[in-house]
Formats: sequence, C-alpha cells, structure tokens
Amino acid sequence: MNDHLMRKPPARRLGQQAFVLREDPDGEGELHVLLVDPVYRDGYTLPGGSAEADELPHLAARRHLESETGLTLPLRTILTVDYVPRDNYPEGLNLVYAGGVATPRQAKAVSAHRPPQNIRALHWIPRHLLDTVMPPDQALRVHDAWDAWEHGAGRPLLLQGIPVPVR
Repeated sequence: MNDHLMRKPPARRLGQQAFVLREDPDGEGELHVLLVDPVYRDGYTLPGGSAEADELPHLAARRHLESETGLTLPLRTILTVDYVPRDNYPEGLNLVYAGGVATPRQAKAVSAHRPPQNIRALHWIPRHLLDTVMPPDQALRVHDAWDAWEHGAGRPLLLQGIPVPVR
C-alpha cells in the first residue's frame, strides 16, 4: 500500500439523509415526505447529518433520523447520491436512504416528537410543494430520491463488497 497517499487525506463531508413518506392525512391519496426545518439554514431538508469517525453510514442516517424525528427505521437502500462541491461547506457526498412509508402510528409519533434544538420543526410535505419550501439543490435531491423510490431504483449500501445487514 502507498502510505504516502493517505498522509493527508482530503477533507470531505459524508452526509446521511433519510427519505420517509406517509400517506396523505387528508385521504386524497398523495404521499408526503418528512422534512426538517433546521435553525442553521434557510428552508427545509431531509432529516440527517454527518457520520462520525468509524460510524457506518447507514447507522449514522438512522441515528440522525431517530434524534430528529423519533423514528427508528432500518435504512440500507440508497436512493440517490448527491455530490456537493465546496462552497459554504467542505465538498461532500450526501447519501439518501429509503425509509419507506410510515404507518399512521409512526406518523403520529413524529407529530409528538420533540426534535433537538437545532431543528425548529418537522413537516410532512407533498411533492408538489417541495420547490416552495426547500432550497433548489435540496428540492432536486428529494425529487431524484422520490423518482428512484417510485421506480425501485435504489441500491444497497455495501460494506467491503457485502450488502450491510438491515438493523
């Protein structure tokens, strides 16, 4: 192995986000996606955050999802990967995991959950309103994840070539 290649590894963020849907509470048949309203940025985003050192990516997504929304879901299938060039933040990759469709009981638990201080509120938003409540790059990421979910186009996260177990 060439040790000199990793003496100064590149700084890169690895974001983990969860894509969770619920059926329309008004019974109109339209699905809604779960979004958070973070205090540190304008507009809504998917629940999630960065992985810690030596933390498996899907478990980081699950940890953030549980902390921010109260949901504990098995996350393994990646719906989309979004490369973000360096701008206000270091360059990064954001992995969006399929969380499935929440049951009415799970959706009720989200409504009762008190998110951490860095999250103002939790919202279930229909697809046609994404562009009005999210920054453009975030909305495009969610639209892409939604398309992948609808078409079954997700891929499992691999750990050294082996699909990670769903926990």
